[in-house]
Amino acid sequence: MTTDRTNEFLHPAQGAGLDRTDIGILALLQNNARLSVKEIAAAIGLAPSSTHERIRRMRDSGILLGTHVEVDPRALGIGLEALFMIELAKHKRGTVDRFMDDVVKVPEVRSAFLVTGRYDLVVHVMVRDTRHLKDLALDHFTNRPGVTRIETSIIFDARRRYELPVFRHHDDPVRRSTPRSRRSRTGIDGARQARERATSR
Repeated sequence: MTTDRTNEFLHPAQGAGLDRTDIGILALLQNNARLSVKEIAAAIGLAPSSTHERIRRMRDSGILLGTHVEVDPRALGIGLEALFMIELAKHKRGTVDRFMDDVVKVPEVRSAFLVTGRYDLVVHVMVRDTRHLKDLALDHFTNRPGVTRIETSIIFDARRRYELPVFRHHDDPVRRSTPRSRRSRTGIDGARQARERATSR
């Protein structure tokens, strides 16, 4: 299946103006969004007022998109996760967009991905048990017009990394608010040390 839609995963966002201290702040927040400005400032070696201004700027510019909490699925009665691999009969932009928009409204759906390869979509779902999974597949997916094939894979275990990788082209300069100094390096070093302390607890 081919599409001319811009792949947001392949193109950098508005992060071209980030310096090392900004990246250090982002690393800390991605691993623990509950950190106070004072704690972040101490970890990166920056004044709290300057740290607050940097966070505000990244939020206003759309780099920081939101804050979410991590919930234990078992507390909500979720006992099983799975992936639906779905093949569609038609690949028109409108058809695919409507399908994805409808799918993510199903409460059991965690995320949906438009992919290349044999299948067109991969949908991550969370359910109570295998009976719930079967009912979900039959009631919300296989009966949809345009679905020609669906395969299910149960997830036995998973590992997740919260901190995003940092990619820069060789000609993409790192912005610095001050000349090269120990402070510009402290952001990443402080973030790394904070993560190590959190892991050792």
